[in-house]
Amino acid sequence: MSTPAGIPVAPGKVIAVHVAYESRAAQRGRRPAQPSYFLKATSSLASSGDTIDRPAGTSLLAFEGEIALVIGTRARHVGPETAWSHVGSVTASNDFGLYDLKAPDKGSNLRSKSRDGYTPLGPELIPAAEVDPAALRIRTWVNGEIRQDDGTSAQQLIFPLTRIIADLSQHLTLEPGDVILTGTPAGSSVVAPGDLVEVEVTATSTRTGRALSSGRLRTEVVDGRGDFDERLGSVPAITESLQEDAWGSREEAGLPLAEGTAAAGLSEELREKLLAAPTAGLSAQLRSRGLNNIAIDGVRALVPGTKLVGTAKTLRFVPNREDLFKSHGGGYNAQKRAFDSLAPGEVVVIEARGEPGSGTLGDVLALRAKALGAAGVVTDGGVRDSAEVAGILPVFATAAHPAVLGRKHVPWESDVAVACGGATVLPGDVIVGDDDGVIVIPRDLVEEVVDAALAKEIEDGWVAEQVAAGNPIEGLFPPTGEWKSRFEAWKSSR
Repeated sequence: MSTPAGIPVAPGKVIAVHVAYESRAAQRGRRPAQPSYFLKATSSLASSGDTIDRPAGTSLLAFEGEIALVIGTRARHVGPETAWSHVGSVTASNDFGLYDLKAPDKGSNLRSKSRDGYTPLGPELIPAAEVDPAALRIRTWVNGEIRQDDGTSAQQLIFPLTRIIADLSQHLTLEPGDVILTGTPAGSSVVAPGDLVEVEVTATSTRTGRALSSGRLRTEVVDGRGDFDERLGSVPAITESLQEDAWGSREEAGLPLAEGTAAAGLSEELREKLLAAPTAGLSAQLRSRGLNNIAIDGVRALVPGTKLVGTAKTLRFVPNREDLFKSHGGGYNAQKRAFDSLAPGEVVVIEARGEPGSGTLGDVLALRAKALGAAGVVTDGGVRDSAEVAGILPVFATAAHPAVLGRKHVPWESDVAVACGGATVLPGDVIVGDDDGVIVIPRDLVEEVVDAALAKEIEDGWVAEQVAAGNPIEGLFPPTGEWKSRFEAWKSSR
C-alpha cells in the first residue's frame, strides 16, 4: 500500500458508511434507521491520477463520490458535540465497487470494494477546523458531465457527520490517519474502461470566508485482468437486482418492467382504460360515491389536448422565508430529490399554494422527469421555461412565470399528503388530466370508477346519436322507460 498523496499518516483502517444521504435512500427505496458500516482494506487506497482496473469479463463497476474524513486525534467514546474536533482534514474519495462480485460478499464488500486501487483519495486536504461539517458540498463528474451534487446539511444527510464519528467511537478507537468514507448521494452509476471520474469536495472557510477545495480527484477506468479461478472461490456473476443497484434504476440498466405491469403500480390494461375515460365521466362516478372534492382547481395543460395518467409523487413548497431558503433551498434540495427519485409512470404533484408568481419547475427538471419515465407534472404554481417544458412532457399548471422558486417558495418535503389546487393528494393516488382539468382518484376505487365511467360513456354516446337525430331529451337523457329498453337492446346487439 502507498499512502495517497497529501495524507499525513498511513491509515490504519478505512471505514465506510453504507447509506447516509437522503437522496441515496430515496433512490434505493430504503431508509436506514441507524448508520451501518463496513471496512475497506488499506491496500485499496490510491491517489488522484491513478487508474482503476475493471477486470475482464465484468460489467458492473460503479463509482460513488464521497466525502472522506481523516482522523487527526485519537477518538474513543466521544459525543457528537466534540466529535468534529477529532477530525484532522476533509478530502474527496471514490468508493468504487464491482457489483459482479457483490453477491458472495454478503454485505462485507470485501471482494467488491477492497480491490487494489478501489479507494482513491485526495488530491488536497481541507483543514477540518476551518469548515462547518454541515456545510460541505460534494460533486462527481463522469467524462465532464455532472452526475452527483449534494451537501451535508440536516436536510441532505440522514446521519450528521458528527453522529457518525461519535457512533463509531462507541465501538472502536479511531486513530490518527484513519479514514471514514461518509456515504454517497444519489447519482452513482456504472462506468467502463475509457471513462474519467472526478470527485471534488468544497467548503467555505469559517475563519476567512474564502473558498476551500479538495481539488478534483481524477480516476480513469482501464481494462484489467479477469482470470478468476473458480476452484479457489467465487467468480463474477450478475443478477437483475445487482444490475439495478449498480446502475441506479431498472431503466438506467436497460431492464424491462415486470411482465404484465406498467409503471408505478398501474397495469397496462388499467392505464389504457384511464386514457380512454374523460375526467368529466370519472368525476361524475366519484361524486356518485360521495367524493366531491377530487378536482385540482385552476390548472390547465401547457399543451391543449394533453391527456395525463399516472400515480402521484408529491412535493410540497412552503412560502419563502430567507433563512429557510438558505438552509433548504440550495444544493440537493427536496425539489431536486423528488425529481431525481421518480419512478416510471409517476406524476409529480406540487403544492405551491396556488401561487403563480414563481416557477415550480423548469426545463432541466422536466428533462430529468422524462428521462426517468415520469408521466408528467401537476402544479398549482407557475412554470419556468414554459415553451421548452411544454415540448418535453405533459404539464398542468396555473401560469407561466420566469422567476426561480426562491422568489416565492422554499422546497420543503416530498412523499407526504399535499394540498394542490384545493384537493388533497396522497402519494400513490391516481391522477388523470385532460382539457377539462385534473382529478384525483383514490387507488382502491380506481378500477370500479373507470369501468363505470367507460360504461357511462357508451350510454352517453348512444344518447347523443338519438338527440342528433332529432329526438327530444325528456326520457332520453338519461334513458328511462322505453328509451332505456331501446338502449339495452342496442347494447346487447353490439
